[in-house]
Amino acid sequence: MTSSLPLLTEFEKESLSERQALPQAYLGLSDAEMDTRIAAARAKLGDRLMILGHHYQRDEVIKFADHTGDSYSLARQITYNPDVDFIVFCGVHFMAESADVLCESHQQVILPDLAAGCSMADMAEPDQLETCWEELEQMGVSGVVPVTYINSAASIKSYVGEWGGTVCTSSNAPATLRWAFERGDKVLFLPDQHLGRNTAYKMGISLDQMVVWDPNEIFGGLNPDQVMSAKMILWKGHCSVHTRFSTNQIKNLRQQHPDVRVIVHPEVPFEVVQEADESGSTEHIIQQVSKSPVGSIWAVGTEIHLVSRLAEQLAPERTVLSLDQFGCLCSTMFRVSPNHLLWILEELLAGRVQNRIAVPKEQKHWNKIALDRMLSIR
Repeated sequence: MTSSLPLLTEFEKESLSERQALPQAYLGLSDAEMDTRIAAARAKLGDRLMILGHHYQRDEVIKFADHTGDSYSLARQITYNPDVDFIVFCGVHFMAESADVLCESHQQVILPDLAAGCSMADMAEPDQLETCWEELEQMGVSGVVPVTYINSAASIKSYVGEWGGTVCTSSNAPATLRWAFERGDKVLFLPDQHLGRNTAYKMGISLDQMVVWDPNEIFGGLNPDQVMSAKMILWKGHCSVHTRFSTNQIKNLRQQHPDVRVIVHPEVPFEVVQEADESGSTEHIIQQVSKSPVGSIWAVGTEIHLVSRLAEQLAPERTVLSLDQFGCLCSTMFRVSPNHLLWILEELLAGRVQNRIAVPKEQKHWNKIALDRMLSIR
């Protein structure tokens, strides 16, 4: 099992885009001035521009998005809008990479701040995946279908696509696992072990049919018998935001609010999902809380910007609380500021494209195949 896998990591690398620090002129601006100038720039760019905003973005940025959603719904927006020239992706790097793969050749994808990355995506290095694949072969393990969470680097998606696998999001993870098990006996799921474990368990796969592959250990820290008997080979990775949620937080909130319903994102640890009333993607969380009976009290286990936005939108008919009293902030999502957005848009007006995200041509073919499979799975 050999493949020409480019050793590109950490934003595939910054050298793919010419990184420039935010100019001094864009620091210290008032909110009112930025709002006025962003609105003016958007109006002048007109139909040439589409701004996408992930649910975890701060309010000062998300209010300018033409489309708001999770990774899955925003990926679909790329395919629905083939005529715009500039796609400004207010999210993190792997999302912008996927947008670049899915968009038309004349379209340019821009990330307002190139420092907006994802620690989970960085937990799966391309050389580690290649080593894993080769070691599985050495163990005599066959019938493995690789599935990578969309929170992964372009090189990882490309490798997975080349070896018959696909990309998934938290929205379509169950359907993706069904798709994979129709094609093989085992699934190598990376980089988030928690999403893989929680999804598989919900589908009836027992915990003793799952093993964790540690990419920093020889043969993943496992012996052949362990891997042979497993249906799910889970990569040892996680989301630093969602692993902050705990069962104690749920128990404490139930004491304070006996009628509270707890809903969490499937990136949280297994025991937290089991203690909660429901789990699901950000879109699922929004739908469930929004359509709940008037007077409902919810504790939500996901990034604080989404929780706060839900609380404001649904008050006073429903009460929405963060499961973590201190709030779980995705610090890399937070890097995209209105200052960066304003700078990017005014540079476009001046005929300059800053922070363009361009996936290497040698990765695009298999990357697109993997993403197209994701979008086709129901």
